[in-house]
Amino acid sequence: MDLSTFIQQLLNGISLGGLYALIAIGYTMVYGILRLINFAHGDVFMLATYFAYYLVGIYMLPWWLGITLAVLLAALVGMSIDRVAYRPLRNAPRISALITAVGVSFLLENGGIVVLGARPKGFPRPEIMGKVYTLAGASIIGVSVWVPVLTLLILAALLFIVYRTKIGAAMRAVSTDMETTRLMGVDIDRVISFTFALGSALAAAGGIMWAFKFPQINPLMGILPGWKAFTAAVVGGIGNIIGAMLGGLVIGIVEIMIVAFLPWLSGYKDAFVFIILIAFLLFKPTGFLGEPLKEKV
Repeated sequence: MDLSTFIQQLLNGISLGGLYALIAIGYTMVYGILRLINFAHGDVFMLATYFAYYLVGIYMLPWWLGITLAVLLAALVGMSIDRVAYRPLRNAPRISALITAVGVSFLLENGGIVVLGARPKGFPRPEIMGKVYTLAGASIIGVSVWVPVLTLLILAALLFIVYRTKIGAAMRAVSTDMETTRLMGVDIDRVISFTFALGSALAAAGGIMWAFKFPQINPLMGILPGWKAFTAAVVGGIGNIIGAMLGGLVIGIVEIMIVAFLPWLSGYKDAFVFIILIAFLLFKPTGFLGEPLKEKV
């Protein structure tokens, strides 16, 4: 293994892991507050790529404007999912919310096939994302350089919101004790709605950068990345934002390294990811940074 190849594959792994991390953070934020795995999260990821595709590729908006609007639309979708599907079940048995999450996921996927068409579409990629850089003899495509940078900037903005703003303090309070927070006069539904919007915006950013990296989109594209991001959330410690970031990087690097250095096992790379999920659920269900959480009733 020469140094340039290792550097190239490591950056590819960090880039892919950053995308998983953005989606995983959305999972972990919702779970931290509601103890609910939002299985429709990967489908919001998919919708964001279509929003960007139509706004930039069809209506010819500037990239910065098209991406901003796509992220905002995805956040609105996340809020709508909470308002229509999850809020009426706040006091229902947990299994009802879980079944609803699966149903919303199937609705978005199959609705996407009907409305958007099942045929894959080529996603336009900005020139800066396709530019090739050279580092220590390794040729690295721009998207593998910019994705980790953008991921870190987004994570920094998220941590600022969660730990330095009033709505962030409310989110942390709700995740600790929802009923006590309600008694203190906090609008719980507003906080949860904001959490869904923020998580969906992160999924949208991840989806758009995923389309930059793999420039082809289809209505079922969110399924596998969504499950891998869920694995990343479990590995890092579901409910922990930094843990989700760490888990995403681990999953991304493992996946790329298997393909790069064990090519005879590359057909099983997805299986290895889910073997990691099973191993953590069996032997360390709290993940790297998670803590045992009391079940909300």
